[in-house]
Amino acid sequence: MSAIFETVMLVCFGFSWPISVVNNYRSRTAKGMSPFFILLIMSGYLAGITAKILSGNYSFVLAVYILNLVLVSLNLLIYFRNIRIDQEK
Repeated sequence: MSAIFETVMLVCFGFSWPISVVNNYRSRTAKGMSPFFILLIMSGYLAGITAKILSGNYSFVLAVYILNLVLVSLNLLIYFRNIRIDQEK
């Protein structure tokens, strides 16, 4: 039962990341983006992944953690792209 609630939490967060990726990509600026915040979120997902692996709990929740980590990582890449665009302006 706890895995279901954990998955619901991850899915709720997970829906926000694609929206953030698209918005940040379209904005073409790093203004308003925080690399510290992005790295903090990535650290949280890495901790969740590590906990699942160390506990041997290889459920579908692990896949959701990984998917969210990938989406947040895309945001970090877009941040660096947008920094470059800002510097060119």
